[in-house]
Amino acid sequence: MIRSLRSPLAAACAAALLAVAAPMAQAAQCGNDASGFNAWKQAFASEAAAQGVGQRGLQALAGASYATRTIAADRNQRGVRYELNEFIRIRLGSLDSFAGQMRSRYNANPAFYQSLERAYGVPAGILLAIHGMETGFGRFMGDENVVSSILTVAYDCRRSDFFVPHALAALVMVDRGSLDPSTRGAAHGELGHTQFLPGNALRYGVDANGDGRVDFYNQSDALASTANFLRQKGWQPGQPYQEGTANFRVLNEWNAATVYQQAIALSAARM
Repeated sequence: MIRSLRSPLAAACAAALLAVAAPMAQAAQCGNDASGFNAWKQAFASEAAAQGVGQRGLQALAGASYATRTIAADRNQRGVRYELNEFIRIRLGSLDSFAGQMRSRYNANPAFYQSLERAYGVPAGILLAIHGMETGFGRFMGDENVVSSILTVAYDCRRSDFFVPHALAALVMVDRGSLDPSTRGAAHGELGHTQFLPGNALRYGVDANGDGRVDFYNQSDALASTANFLRQKGWQPGQPYQEGTANFRVLNEWNAATVYQQAIALSAARM
């Protein structure tokens, strides 16, 4: 059975964490290099504790390091500038080959994907396309320390307001045992099979395998959480999802690059 672990209290906590970005960023002084990171961590620890982060989360904060590779990746982003056909060639190989991989994975466990569509109304093709495009169906989920990465971009002045609530969420996840301080993910702290930022993981996470915890490195939990995210963002069950539709616009909540959205929709249709 698929069930969400979000109690009303958990939902309220997640919403509160996501609402404190600006005050937190102002109180703990952001910086543009590693020199102020330790001082920022000390100030941020007081603020995190005031927001309810417990001992395990604070210990993870204290042990975090300035993630130089994360900063390099963040400052060297160029955005997605390819035309659709070039993007598909580089990212997917071809629609036919990628859709074939999606189909193979679906056929290995059709009941699971059918259960997600019943629960959330999101077709298997959309979820499989996201899974394949984000991590190659889980083959590579990142090699950066999640806690250090998300704290580093929260400290960095470029986008501190955006990343501070995600940093708080990561520390809460450590407190709850759903994130280990040693867990590795993508360069900006994205987690697991479909690369959730911690704030979204805390808000939309679903325990799909019934083991009592949400684990984004478990495929069932990650894909159910992805379906829940899309549904909560306005996905309309049974409706089309190609460009120009309401469901296509929901894909913008997942990734803002139009070619990325197009590739998801086209891959799902081709499968």
